[in-house]
Amino acid sequence: MKILVILPNWLGDAVMATPALEALCAIYPDAELTLVGSYVSIEALKYHPQCKHHYVDETKKRGNRFANTYRFAKKLGRHDMAITFRNQLHSSLLLYWSGTPVSAGRRSWHSSMLLTHSIKPTHPSHLVEQYRDIAQSLTSEGLILGNLKLYIPPHRYSRPMLGINPGATYGSAKRWYPEKFAEVARAYSNRYEIILFGGPNEVGMANDIESRLKGVNVTNLAGKTSIQELCSFIGGLNLFITNDSGPMHVAAAYQVPTVAIFGPTRFTETSQWHNEKSIIVRHEMKCAPCMKRECPLGHHECMKSIEAEEVIEAVKNLKV
Repeated sequence: MKILVILPNWLGDAVMATPALEALCAIYPDAELTLVGSYVSIEALKYHPQCKHHYVDETKKRGNRFANTYRFAKKLGRHDMAITFRNQLHSSLLLYWSGTPVSAGRRSWHSSMLLTHSIKPTHPSHLVEQYRDIAQSLTSEGLILGNLKLYIPPHRYSRPMLGINPGATYGSAKRWYPEKFAEVARAYSNRYEIILFGGPNEVGMANDIESRLKGVNVTNLAGKTSIQELCSFIGGLNLFITNDSGPMHVAAAYQVPTVAIFGPTRFTETSQWHNEKSIIVRHEMKCAPCMKRECPLGHHECMKSIEAEEVIEAVKNLKV
């Protein structure tokens, strides 16, 4: 059974697709997966034991994307079935042009025309459940959702570690403030060594936090890790404090005790999935969730109004 899978672009979304993939592999234990995705999603998921081929989708880099997509589809070739977790015209075309006889995606005008199964997931529901609804169309057997799953071994630290993730790739509206992260880190610096995480565009925030933690044992990894290293280092933590972000979902995959700070996004849709020790800190706001990259009202109260003491108390409630 050869299954072609187009992964979501974002790290967190790709990790949230793993329960649907695991459920499909449970139904089809002989499945050979071909994974297509962004560089980030492929680097996180290519270690799956049933992944036989993996490709970074570069169809929009040079030349005509439609022509590139057609050539890429012919390179991928026919599979027994295919699924796209992206709601995008070129993803539907990729599955259609691959010649795969059974294909599924989220309902849209293009998936209705190009795929054999155009699925409208149940709403409201968690994104993990929405991905399951799409995958369910590929089998008559019920798909059973488990935990998020990554096959990158967690790092083994020699001492208790607290990870701080002040970034969020989607936009500034999802980011809590460096001075408040620093206050929380200092409050627990007598129990944990501190590790700062972040992508290349989040080095400044991490450096800001580090500068506020003079005298504290801090390791600043912002902009210094590969995706594999990021997942491994997060996987070995004893505690994680983070914005709603891709690394938050990585932590859930390893069942790392987590305090997640939410502002402009739908926590019911993108909170940590099945993490036994997970607490959300958020404030009910009339303007939230706005789902915007930047605060459209300019005040950012959904995040600004959250105080460090609330996050410190949330950590206490985790009982770690």
